[in-house]
Amino acid sequence: MADDKRRVAIIASQGSLDAAYKVLNIATAAAATDAEVAIFFTFEGLNIIRKGGAEALTMGPGKEHWMEGFQRANVPSVAELLEVAKESGVKFIGCQMTMDVMGLTKDDFIDGVEVGGAVTFLDFAYDADVTVTF
Repeated sequence: MADDKRRVAIIASQGSLDAAYKVLNIATAAAATDAEVAIFFTFEGLNIIRKGGAEALTMGPGKEHWMEGFQRANVPSVAELLEVAKESGVKFIGCQMTMDVMGLTKDDFIDGVEVGGAVTFLDFAYDADVTVTF
């Protein structure tokens, strides 16, 4: 990995459909610019990467009208964006502490999720050029 490669660190702590779109939009855009990207999924954010979770996410109250806009604009589904992110090399880190609290294991998540604690994410984030939280 070249030292001049940009790094983008993202924390996903919200588990709504609109939060998933925000996280994955930034992640895939950053990966498209050849940045190294890692997303740390914690608390409700773990719902984004749970098996079957992408299809079960809902918009927050009062935001349901956004769905029509997503369809009209041909925005890919969250499941599709997760695949694009994985294919683009985006690193997915599931928060070990939150998983333990929720009684979840690595088997509860989509393929390609690395399980790690805050230190795992911080090891990546310490050298990040950009850090974003959703």
